[in-house]
Amino acid sequence: ASLACRKGALVGFCNPLLDISATVPMDFLKKYEMKEDDAILAEERHMPIYRELVQKYKAEYLAGGSVQNSLRIAQWIIGKPNVAVFFGCVGEDDYASILREKAREAGLDAHYQVSKETPTGTCAVLITGTHRSLCANLAAANKFTIDHLENPVNKSLIENALYYYISGFFLTVSPPSIMRVADAALARQRPFLMNLSAPFISQYYMQPLLDVMPYVDIIFGNEAEAHAFATAQGWPEKEDLREIGKRLVGLKKLNESRPRIAILTQGCDPVLLIQHDSIDEFEVTSLAAHEIVDTNGAGDAFVGGFLAQFVQGKSLDVCIRCGNYAAGHIIQNPGCTYSGAPQFTE
Repeated sequence: ASLACRKGALVGFCNPLLDISATVPMDFLKKYEMKEDDAILAEERHMPIYRELVQKYKAEYLAGGSVQNSLRIAQWIIGKPNVAVFFGCVGEDDYASILREKAREAGLDAHYQVSKETPTGTCAVLITGTHRSLCANLAAANKFTIDHLENPVNKSLIENALYYYISGFFLTVSPPSIMRVADAALARQRPFLMNLSAPFISQYYMQPLLDVMPYVDIIFGNEAEAHAFATAQGWPEKEDLREIGKRLVGLKKLNESRPRIAILTQGCDPVLLIQHDSIDEFEVTSLAAHEIVDTNGAGDAFVGGFLAQFVQGKSLDVCIRCGNYAAGHIIQNPGCTYSGAPQFTE
């Protein structure tokens, strides 16, 4: 397993965002026409949110962005620096410096593209009780271009990786970059993992998602995302998560020697591992309400825990149990942050 756990074994792409996180009253969500547990892209009407959070509420700054979160968690559990490499675009500002610092502290090897004229992206994390709602202003994150992958250092990082993980969020930014990486993974028969990320991806970015799906070896999603995908596809069984999972697994795949796997989370209900010939359930340890600090990042943490074991060649059940461990740890901390040494045992 040592080869798999070498430097640069895992490459991830997403939108690097600085989370601006605060507990807010429900009418703050209403004011901005948002729902609990939403994940949306900021429109013009949302732009005042960020300043308002900083000025009126006790806002915290946390390194964010879905895949960057997952890779930080994976690094924490692996305990050996620079196994994971992260690509995304930031601005030339203090927020980018904070992201760089947090990535380095976590042992993550970040290779940001820098957009000089656009500020680093931010994500408002609005916490209401045990719920959280996300509003991302991509800004510089939206400026990622495929030529960043032509840079010789970055090119060799992609060619030498053994595992690839990309969020559905990145479909809104650079589908050509995703296809480039998907091709690299396919050519080398290396696992390519993807996340459905948010219902709006299936609603508005279905075509680029379908373009990349034939390359996807493992697809992650939660129940809301799976239902959104099924609804957008017009599948009749859009309420039944197991049936949706079977359909996802059955979509066209280029490398047929490695059948697709779907891993669907459903909050405190069991995680479903759906393979072409089986469905397994993995119980989630339930926490008392007072133990839950912040559910933001639970899904990212689940994938991070999964990846930490997956890149070490562990079996899928160990990977999923570690995912559940990581998610359970993260929701007892603010944001996608961890404390102490990881306590996962196989």
